[in-house]
Amino acid sequence: MRKLTSWVTLTAITVISAAPALAQAPATPSKTWAGNFAGGLALTRGNSDTKNFNLSFGLVRDPKTRNVIKLNGLYLRGDKDKDAIIDRTSFLGRDEYTFTGRLFGFGQAEYLRDKFKDIMYLWSPTVGIGYKLWNTDAAALTIDNGLGGIWERNPGRSRRGSGAYNAAERLNWKLSKTSTISQSVSGLWKTNEWADALYNLALGIAASVTQNSELKFEVNDLYKNRPVIRAGVPLKKNDMAIITAFVVKF
Repeated sequence: MRKLTSWVTLTAITVISAAPALAQAPATPSKTWAGNFAGGLALTRGNSDTKNFNLSFGLVRDPKTRNVIKLNGLYLRGDKDKDAIIDRTSFLGRDEYTFTGRLFGFGQAEYLRDKFKDIMYLWSPTVGIGYKLWNTDAAALTIDNGLGGIWERNPGRSRRGSGAYNAAERLNWKLSKTSTISQSVSGLWKTNEWADALYNLALGIAASVTQNSELKFEVNDLYKNRPVIRAGVPLKKNDMAIITAFVVKF
């Protein structure tokens, strides 16, 4: 009879402090900066021992003018029987400027390191233009595309550079005061080899626990159309991560 596998799910959170509100104080102005930290850990014991954890952050500077700065980072790590099975770091920094109610321009820098795709680093600065197809308090749907450059380094190979084209679609939808759905699809192409493209799909749902915290569940799919060839065998194109995390907002 097979051993019963036990599951223990833990969440790692960053504790933040907030200054107490003064009684009968005048209304405070809107915050220029807002952000969040998140973390999650899952363990299994039994026929196999696995450990997976994730850390992420998001930071937004919005002075309620035309210019908004956004920073996002994600780290994923997974081990099975003490052997690593996923090790990925990604970062996106983006500066948006709104020209009209719906039209905006942006400049961004994207970074990726993925041990199991043999990507020592991949980074791409681009500038472009986007459009807000849907922009209400309850939901926001945007599309954008841009041009720039891309540089990639793989084990045993020198750094390679190319022009780059990117395109993306993003949706944030507040189902209620306590739950939100997020979805995004993005693609990054090399202009000297269009088939060597990188795609990312993310679909998540978050539910509030308190005013400043929430539980988040996300499926994150990373697809590289021309994976690195290791020992004569191409690596798998597709890597999917299922992320469960506790989020603290500030």
